[in-house]
Amino acid sequence: MVIFMPRGNTIPREGPEDTLPTQIGSITISGAGVFTFNATEIKPVREDIFQPGHFSIFAILVHLNDLGEIDLSYHFEEPLNTYIIDELNGEPYWWYTAYYTGGWTERSIFRMDHYPYKDGMYIAINPSDASTLESYYTVYRVQGIRKRGNNNQTIIPTVTLTKYSNSLVFENVTITPHNLRIDTFQPGVITAIDVILSLGDQDKITYSLQWYEQIGTASIVKSYWVQSINNWKASGRCGFVYETGPEHFSGGRGNHIHIPSDFRAINSPEYLLYYWIELGPC
Repeated sequence: MVIFMPRGNTIPREGPEDTLPTQIGSITISGAGVFTFNATEIKPVREDIFQPGHFSIFAILVHLNDLGEIDLSYHFEEPLNTYIIDELNGEPYWWYTAYYTGGWTERSIFRMDHYPYKDGMYIAINPSDASTLESYYTVYRVQGIRKRGNNNQTIIPTVTLTKYSNSLVFENVTITPHNLRIDTFQPGVITAIDVILSLGDQDKITYSLQWYEQIGTASIVKSYWVQSINNWKASGRCGFVYETGPEHFSGGRGNHIHIPSDFRAINSPEYLLYYWIELGPC
C-alpha cells in the first residue's frame, strides 16, 4: 500500500490492520534464565502511550513480576518521563538489548518503557552500571526541560534530510501528532515519522509513504516507511533511514536503532536526521 501525500493532506484511515502481537515470546534475564510469556496477556503499563494489546519491553518485566517469576521494584520519574528499575532480583542497574526479526545487536538509549514489542523479537536484560544509566537519564531530563520550555510542544532544534551531498536543513521545527499508528499508540503520541508529516503540513516538503508487511529477512515489519521526499524516491535496496536523539549519542552510539519511524514515540529530541543509503542495486 503506497500513500502519496500532497502538502497538507491527512492520512487515509483504511489501514493498518492485524498489528497486535499474539504469539508466545521470550525474554532472557542475565543470571535468571529465559522466560516465556503470552503476548495477549500483557498490559501496556504506559497506557498514556500504548493502545490496549500493545506494550513495551518494560511491560514484559512488570508482567513477569506480577506472576511472581521475577522480583522487580521500580518507580516512575516524571521529569524523565520513564520508569526506572530500582532492583531486579535484588540487583540495581539494568538495561536491555533488543531487536526485531531480521535485526541484530545494537546500542540503544531509547526508553525501555517506550520500546514497542513485536512478535518474534529478541530481548535480553543485562547488568549495567550507574554512570551509564545516569548518562541516559541526563538525556531524558534535558528533553523534559526542552519540552517544558516550549510550552509542552515538541520542537526539534535541527531536522536534516540528506541524499549524497544534497541536504535540506530545517531549524526549530514544530512537530504535531498525526495518529498514523492509532492502532498502536494513543491519540496525540508523536512519533519520528510525524516529523516528515509535519514538514509536509508546513509546505516545506512533499513525500510519500509505503506500508510494508515484511522486508527481506525481517518477517514481521508491519510499518509505514518514507518512500520519497520531494524528488528523492526509494527503489530497489536504496532508500531512507533515520536517527534521532541527542547529538552526544548520534549514529551507532545509541540513536540509530532499527525501530521504524512510525513505531518510535519521541519526546523532545535534539535532532532528527533522515539520510539515504544504498545496500544494493537501486
